[in-house]
Amino acid sequence: MSVMKRMSMIFKSKANKALDKMEDPRETLDYSYQRQLEMLQKVRRGVADVATSRKRLELQINQLEQQQNKLTDQGKKALQVGREDLAREALTRRGGLDGQLGDLRAQYQQLQGEEEKLTLASQRLQAKVDSFRTRKETIKATYTAAEAQTKINEAFSGISEEMGDVGLAIQRAEEKTENMKARAGAIDELLASGALEDYSGPRDDIQAELDRVGATGPGVDLELEQMKAELGMGSAPKELDAAPGQQQSQAQQAQQAPRPQQPGEGQ
Repeated sequence: MSVMKRMSMIFKSKANKALDKMEDPRETLDYSYQRQLEMLQKVRRGVADVATSRKRLELQINQLEQQQNKLTDQGKKALQVGREDLAREALTRRGGLDGQLGDLRAQYQQLQGEEEKLTLASQRLQAKVDSFRTRKETIKATYTAAEAQTKINEAFSGISEEMGDVGLAIQRAEEKTENMKARAGAIDELLASGALEDYSGPRDDIQAELDRVGATGPGVDLELEQMKAELGMGSAPKELDAAPGQQQSQAQQAQQAPRPQQPGEGQ
């Protein structure tokens, strides 16, 4: 294959693809319907022209028939008055009209046949145009519905160009919101742990440490003691939820309580 043929084929394929993309079937159908209407109009004009010619021949035939009758009457009157020569002349002229009438009648029959054929063709073409119009409107409605359904599906699936941008914007907004929520939670944890200081209120290190210890809570220790008790590895869980001051008071009372006297003591 030569270079020119390859270039021609490539150009034709790209042009065909571009035209196919630009083509709207509804516009093509409307254009075809318009052309059919124009064709039907031409056929109707042809029927009218043939009918006009037929009517003109009909008028000419009537005129010749009137002249023929007139010549016949003149021939009779000439014989009545004894003018045979005039009667012969009238009959001769009438004989010349017979030839013209024969030709005109033949043409009239021919035009009448053409008119009937064109009228029948016009009626058939009118029926086809009506059928094409109905089918055209059905195809256009189906195509419009399919096109709308395709756009809706593309919008829902996010593959359309317009809705794709909207989908990406929503995704970016969600990611930024999640990042902002994570950052706010991390700052709260750092403030609670004391890693960051809260400059909006009075600075109290002791209270911050107490809050940190209190935030830890006795939950883990209590659960650990309960697990040991269940496994028989330790004593019953202590009342860890008691206040630290109360625990210290209980320890002092235990130390101040009188010990049981041992044998030999006090002697």
